[in-house]
Amino acid sequence: MGAASTRDDRPVNDSPAHEPLRPAVTRPVIALVDDEADLVEMATAYLTRDGFRIYTAGDTRGAAAVLRTHPVDLLVLDLGLPDGNGLDFLRGVRAGRHLPVIILTGWVEERERVVGLELGADDYVVKPFSLPELAARIRAVLRRAHPAGAEAVHRVGALAVDTRSREVTVDGVPMALTPLEYELLALLIAQPRQVFATGQLLSAVWGADPHRQDGSSVIEHVYRLRRKLAMAGASSPRITTVRGIGYRLDP
Repeated sequence: MGAASTRDDRPVNDSPAHEPLRPAVTRPVIALVDDEADLVEMATAYLTRDGFRIYTAGDTRGAAAVLRTHPVDLLVLDLGLPDGNGLDFLRGVRAGRHLPVIILTGWVEERERVVGLELGADDYVVKPFSLPELAARIRAVLRRAHPAGAEAVHRVGALAVDTRSREVTVDGVPMALTPLEYELLALLIAQPRQVFATGQLLSAVWGADPHRQDGSSVIEHVYRLRRKLAMAGASSPRITTVRGIGYRLDP
C-alpha cells in the first residue's frame, strides 16, 4: 500500500516511524485536523487546559506538514477535508508507521467510520460531540497505546532514568539535573539511536515553535548534559551529534 502524498509530492509519513509518547516526560502532543475553525479553536483551548499540546491543520496538506515537523502522539482526523478525502490521508499515515488515530465523523457517515476502523483508526467520535468526551477518548486511546508502567525505567549502560520518580542515576548514584535537562535526557533515552531533529526537541521538550525559536537552547542543554554525564563517570551512553539534523543517544 503506497503512501499518500501532499500536493508538493512529499509523502505524508515522511517522519520517524516511532511512537513518541512519553507520558511522564512531557505533555502528550495531539494533531487536530479539521476545517471547522470554531470547533478547532474551542477544542484547542479546552485540550490545552486539559494537559495536551495541540497542533492544528485545516486540510491534508497542513496535516502532513504537522506530522513531518512534530513528534505527534495522537492524530484527531476529520474525514471530510476541503483538499482531500480523510480516508486517503489515513491510508498514507498508516503506511510505514504506527500513530494512534481518532476519526471525527457525522451520524450519516457509517460507511466511512467502518472503513476508517478497518484502516487502523483506534476510535471515532461522532459530531456534534462534547469537548470532555473528546478529551476522554484521547486519554483512553493513549492509555491503550502506551500501557501504564511500560518501560517506566530506561537503562542504557550505566545510566538509568526512572520516569515515575524522575530520578536519574549513574551506577546507582543519583545525578542532579535541571527540569529541562531531565526532559531532554528522558526523551533521548526512551528511544536509543533514534535521531531527533533540533526542531523536534524544541517542540517536545521546550514546547516552542521551531520556526520561531533557534536551536541555541538545545545546543546549550546538550553540552551541559554531556558534561554532567562525564563528571558522573558515565562513558556509556553518549549523546551523538548528527550533523545538520540533531541528536541521538548511542549505547
